[in-house]
Amino acid sequence: MERYDFAAAFKDRQWLDDIPGKLRDKMLFGVQKAREVSFMPYTTKNGAWQECKIGWWTNGFWPASMWQMYLMSGDERFREEAVRAEGMLDEALKDFKDLDHDVGFMWLIHSGVRFALEGNRDSFDRVLFAANMLAGRFNPLGFLRAWNNPGREGWAIIDTMMNLSILYWASRKTSDPRFKNVAMAHANTAIKYFVRPDGSCNHIVIFDPETGAFLDNPAGQGFASGSSWSRGQSWALYGFTLSYLNSGKAEYLDTAKRVADYFLSHLPDDKIPPSDFRQPEEPPLKDDSAGNIAACGLIELASCLGKEAGQRYFDAAIAILRAQEASDANWQKDDPAIFTRCAARWCDDPNSQMTMNYADYFFIEAVNKLRGEKLLFWKP
Repeated sequence: MERYDFAAAFKDRQWLDDIPGKLRDKMLFGVQKAREVSFMPYTTKNGAWQECKIGWWTNGFWPASMWQMYLMSGDERFREEAVRAEGMLDEALKDFKDLDHDVGFMWLIHSGVRFALEGNRDSFDRVLFAANMLAGRFNPLGFLRAWNNPGREGWAIIDTMMNLSILYWASRKTSDPRFKNVAMAHANTAIKYFVRPDGSCNHIVIFDPETGAFLDNPAGQGFASGSSWSRGQSWALYGFTLSYLNSGKAEYLDTAKRVADYFLSHLPDDKIPPSDFRQPEEPPLKDDSAGNIAACGLIELASCLGKEAGQRYFDAAIAILRAQEASDANWQKDDPAIFTRCAARWCDDPNSQMTMNYADYFFIEAVNKLRGEKLLFWKP
């Protein structure tokens, strides 16, 4: 099906025209604060970036945000910060034994983008090294191992659906189908064991690493086993859409729609996702990161479906973005992060709402999509 350009037809220009200036001022403040510390920005406390180890899975989102801002604004300071941060991440590559399934998050969306924009060979090598690392985590029984902890050889998680993009990239760049085959094998397993008939998703599935048999689906970062962690839903929504864009397999598109329908049917009236769609009323945790990730996925999903079938998904994406920006975006220069109500996991601590660099990243990505940016960072 020919992709429909919803962004070109987007009518509400006033809101969209106001956002880039806000983003530029806020993110330049974030760059200033990032230059004052020796670590990669992830979350904030009392208006300051908090220390984060160099191998932490979120560290690719900061340089990726810089490239998004460079494309949005043309301001060279964002490109300079992206390149500086990319160099910092070489320390994580050197300590590769600690890397896990999240290497797509860590390198594709900035080093892959730099290679696409500038042809930088060192950036290419970084992404290809990371792709080989991820492919090496594949269990031939059909899944990618998530984490390195002893005893977790059979653990897989829904987040990996987003990291599959680095494998598709590697197949395109090397003309080697092995990477794509690994990605599709994992996606096929995810359809069978992660996505339930109603479109809700498990966060974690534990397999027997020797036989591939299903063993358990613990709560993970959600409320409970069998619940519906909202960020996991958004990873699945966007991840299956990306697998469709990379493979053309209709089952992936159908799965993305099923997950999207569940997500939207359980979205509260304020359009801001709870941390878990099946969590109790107290504490009332919200997760802006889930909303912004889902909005990006919904925009891509809508484009894949065409004007008639995709309109409601596109409209839902706009509703989420506008609601979260109005309610939870901090545009003041008292904190370098933007979105204030994120949740790393569901828990019983009402003070666990936090800022996250990837909540900000996905908002910036969505705004760039709406402004007509054609470079998809997950398929550079």
